[in-house]
Amino acid sequence: MAAGMCVYLMIRRKKTTIFTDAKETTNVSELKKIIQGITKIAPDNQRLFKDDRIMEDNRCLADYGLISTTARAQSPASLSLTYRMENGEFEAIDITPLSSPPELPDVMKGQEAAHDTSAN
Repeated sequence: MAAGMCVYLMIRRKKTTIFTDAKETTNVSELKKIIQGITKIAPDNQRLFKDDRIMEDNRCLADYGLISTTARAQSPASLSLTYRMENGEFEAIDITPLSSPPELPDVMKGQEAAHDTSAN
């Protein structure tokens, strides 16, 4: 059963984030075909990275530690994606940081404090 376990992935490039799932035994080349279905960029023009290491097409996701216990739906594993530029070189990894939620308004902070003291 372990061979068919799902891994959940968050693939990021610049401001784009792709969420997908695959099997632990999925080859990187197969994952690139999934990405092609979304981005319309040919697999040959994609490069995937796990922790700044280039992922090789013939390796499976489990080879990079992407297994069901580390890449869960609640906390998908993060991969970086780059594309080949017109000059044949691949672009550098460029990921726009995710935005943070705004700070809790003072009105709501007051309610939390009032709720905490009334509980005593």
